[in-house]
Amino acid sequence: MSGFTENQASEANRSGTCDRIMTWQAGRDMLPLVGPIAQDIARLKARLDRLHPELEHLEKIRLHLDWSMRSRRYQVEEDIAAVQVELTQVQAELSTLGLVVLDAEIGLVGFPTLVNERRAYFSWHPGEEQLGYWNYADEFVRRPVPEDWTLSEPTRIGRVRSRSRRK
Repeated sequence: MSGFTENQASEANRSGTCDRIMTWQAGRDMLPLVGPIAQDIARLKARLDRLHPELEHLEKIRLHLDWSMRSRRYQVEEDIAAVQVELTQVQAELSTLGLVVLDAEIGLVGFPTLVNERRAYFSWHPGEEQLGYWNYADEFVRRPVPEDWTLSEPTRIGRVRSRSRRK
């Protein structure tokens, strides 16, 4: 693995909000903080996935709803809005930490890094014991983190430069 840089400005990632690059060790150390946030993201996404079909059904038959069902429709709309606000807040917590959500459904979190001078992520989701996978930013294939990446700090520290500036 080459090109590790920690906490330096870089090109925008998938969400366009993260400028951090971190080591495997830094990501591993963040897991106790990130774990509950990732669980919240997966829980909130599951809640939205349950509420949206119910609202769609109620919308289709809205002209034929009695008062209790109209009330339920309004409640579902309010619940969706509240869950979306909460999900946005939880995702903002990750963004503040310099992390990104790679898959909200399972709570997959990306810890930005560089692999061979390409944007990449160490990735983790609730249920995994350690930070054991990585993927390039433009790919979804998760690969196991090689053991030698976990043994010592990176040997090269530097700034990430856009390709147009490299000579």
